[in-house]
Amino acid sequence: MAFGPETTADEIVEGVDLTEKTFVVTGSSAGLGAETVRVLAKAGATVVMVARNGEKNAKVADAIRADIPAAKLSAVSMDLANLDSVRRAAAEILAAHPRIDALINNAGFVGGPRILTPEGAELHFAANHLGPFLFTNLLLPALKAAAPSRVVILSSNGHRMGGFDFDDLDFSIRPYNHWMAYSQSKMANVLHAVGLAKRLAGSGVTVNAVHPGVIRTEVFRDVTADEAMMVTGWAESNGSPLKSPAQGAATQVWAAASSELNGVTGLYLEDCRIADAVPATTISAVGVIPEALDPDAADRLWKISEKIVGETFPA
Repeated sequence: MAFGPETTADEIVEGVDLTEKTFVVTGSSAGLGAETVRVLAKAGATVVMVARNGEKNAKVADAIRADIPAAKLSAVSMDLANLDSVRRAAAEILAAHPRIDALINNAGFVGGPRILTPEGAELHFAANHLGPFLFTNLLLPALKAAAPSRVVILSSNGHRMGGFDFDDLDFSIRPYNHWMAYSQSKMANVLHAVGLAKRLAGSGVTVNAVHPGVIRTEVFRDVTADEAMMVTGWAESNGSPLKSPAQGAATQVWAAASSELNGVTGLYLEDCRIADAVPATTISAVGVIPEALDPDAADRLWKISEKIVGETFPA
């Protein structure tokens, strides 16, 4: 079956048996994360649901169980902007699941004023990149134990907006703009995938970044309705039509579970395919900018990220 932008996550797993697989999904309490959990559970997988709001996460789990009585779900609370919370969640998951077949770093947000974490990181960079960076590295022993296994890192076509500045990641020099901060964090997501794929070469663990498409989910909860309409309208007029949550979850489920991607690593995926490289100077809502796949930039970001989280991770 040929997959594309209109493919749904249900179609990705049609006829696929995941009963022996364990998946960890962040941002599972709403939107694409909830849909991803539902689809994986429907295919028989054991799914660890990770979200900041435990009450919302539990309600989603209950709704999935009502629809799929045999669903094998567990819930873990984690605040990606709080590194201590990330460490506690990773330790809890490792204790219960020594083997993890796929980690889907789905959680993310955009909006709000400039806020710095206790580590001095800007909040978008912290929650959208540093938290997943630390969480992924801490779960690597279980991912390696289950190899061949996969890491999926949600990025966005927002990485194309530009503004990534190694010398001003916290916006202490530039005027702050939450869309620029979001773009910077989404560029970091792709570079994270590139850097991690390099370090995991030969381990059996593959890593890819994913643009799910443009979907009006809770990711827009901290921006105005006019802003959300402007962003989705621009994307639709430049090659990326609005998707349903079922369609939006498809590429990350494809990245995590499809045999088509066996051995594929270090790339940026969209619309259930490997994205084309499209220069940043091109006005487009599709494609990955070549700068996001630069291994030298990925290594530089890796070292900065290790310094901020206070841990080094072996190559």
